Amino acid sequence: MKYASEYRDPQLGKALLVAIEKEVADYPGTMTLMEVCGTHTMSIYQHGIRSLLPKQIRLISGPGCPVCVTPIGFVDQAVTYARLDDVIIATFGDMIRVPGSSSSLQLEQAAGSQIKIVYSPLDAVALAEKHPEKKVIFLGVGFETTTPTIAGSIVAAKQKELNNYFVLCAHKTMPTPMAALTSDPELQVDGYICPAHVSAVIGANAYRPLAEQYKVPCVVTGFEPLDMLRGVQMLAAQVVSGRAEVENEYQRIVKPEGNKKAQALIEAVFEPCDAAWRGIGVIPGSGLQIREEFAAFDAARQIVVEVEEPKEHKGCLCGEILKGKVTPKDCPLFRTACTPENPVGACMVSSEGTCAAEYKYGC
Repeated sequence: MKYASEYRDPQLGKALLVAIEKEVADYPGTMTLMEVCGTHTMSIYQHGIRSLLPKQIRLISGPGCPVCVTPIGFVDQAVTYARLDDVIIATFGDMIRVPGSSSSLQLEQAAGSQIKIVYSPLDAVALAEKHPEKKVIFLGVGFETTTPTIAGSIVAAKQKELNNYFVLCAHKTMPTPMAALTSDPELQVDGYICPAHVSAVIGANAYRPLAEQYKVPCVVTGFEPLDMLRGVQMLAAQVVSGRAEVENEYQRIVKPEGNKKAQALIEAVFEPCDAAWRGIGVIPGSGLQIREEFAAFDAARQIVVEVEEPKEHKGCLCGEILKGKVTPKDCPLFRTACTPENPVGACMVSSEGTCAAEYKYGC
């Protein structure tokens, strides 16, 4: 199949649903399958996947939205930078509306701070070239999907000998948090719908330690409805048969070894570090920081500021939602105090957030 419409064929969809029903017909309980990709979350809600599946299968959303898992302290630091007269903040669009402890980049922009939405980290490099009198700080948020492009921007800035381009890092990696969730005694995950964009970079083989050590099935899955249904079927088959393997439904894009050039670029510029995840806490080795040889471009090291003590918003269950322990409907703020027009938590802000998906599509 070559076209998106072919992955939305109703007849093939019905056939897959019948196959899933047969797969779990004699399964005695409920299997919990978690997706850890914001685009998967949106696809599940948009196409009503949950409502189509048999009662034996429960889908839950995990920490797959990079904006959502970014801790509130990072937002506070970005806000502090934005208040400096000689700084321009460059960021992807989702981050601008994420609430910090007492403000947001959007509010700071309205107050006169220089905050620019860019579509590529190289746009931020160009901004630094255009404004040599300013410090341009790009907000480095994302998983392995966006990390290579941010690494590329640092390499480009070094080649151009720019001394006013910086990155504030909040980079996260998979599948380390998946292992952390699997170890959580309060959360029973029977299988993972592995992230597709991330897997295109790190490769399907990256999940083998997870399957081998924790005995949890993993299936790398595409985003279209038929991809999702086929991924669920493959996971259900593993759970029913007691297998724990890594399978790749998204073979048209994801290779076992991943994208070696992207991996090499990440490794050249970044090194592993411990990272804080909203709702989960610090996960050892789950983040990336700028290596010493590129330290001149590290905003945290080069532009030291005093940041307010982070304060989570009372009543917001974003952290529990990201762990898959509750749903947006369980949050007392959902659709009342927290809406897309007035978001309280990051899960309502991001286009990949679970609360945003639930609010838009409901399922």
